[in-house]
Amino acid sequence: MLNLILTAAAGGAAGILTTILPFVVLIVVFYFLLIRPENKKKKALSEMRNALAVGDEVTTIGGIVGRVVHIKDDLVTIETSEDRVRIQITRWAISTKGTQTAENG
Repeated sequence: MLNLILTAAAGGAAGILTTILPFVVLIVVFYFLLIRPENKKKKALSEMRNALAVGDEVTTIGGIVGRVVHIKDDLVTIETSEDRVRIQITRWAISTKGTQTAENG
């Protein structure tokens, strides 16, 4: 009788393990394929924005290309043309350092 109870308990634990194991594997796969690369990309973008200096050429998320002429806290002033048009933008609005020549996509 005791042997039958122990066998049933072991079978229940194995059943739970086979039910939960696919979900655990799925979460691990999502982490390595989706979450981790996205966090690396965010970190690299943040480091690029923090390393901006006067004279760097940048492209905003709206597609405006300009040269950095002044940086104060989170505001960056860029000069966009030969007419010396200056635009103040926030750091988070800068997408790339340098001029984008083609769409990423």
